[in-house]
Amino acid sequence: MAQRVLVVEDSPVIQRLIDMTLKSGGFEVEFSDSGTDGLEKAKTGNHDIVVLDIGLPGLDGWEVLEALRTYEPTKDLPVIVLTAHGRARVQDEADSRGANLALSKPFNPAEFRDAVSSLLEAA
Repeated sequence: MAQRVLVVEDSPVIQRLIDMTLKSGGFEVEFSDSGTDGLEKAKTGNHDIVVLDIGLPGLDGWEVLEALRTYEPTKDLPVIVLTAHGRARVQDEADSRGANLALSKPFNPAEFRDAVSSLLEAA
């Protein structure tokens, strides 16, 4: 069975890139374009990993991450933070908030797919 990835990202262009990148690697991908909807899908779905943008309408990515880490069924769910902000600053913030990895946009599709695969193998 394909591993399920929830992508919480509000940019249709980035959604398409992630969709092509992950589906070519055999992943099943579900999208949400707001923090509020993404959190609900993460709590009610059966996802193996979450890719989470920071700048989202509704709840921002940090608020979603905090909610995921305090909700027992998702507290250990692997989360990749994906953002256009400076990587070093975001990685520190992601570490302190419980994300597994922070990646910057734009990203290399092969490296992105490898990062998702590596986190899933480690989980």
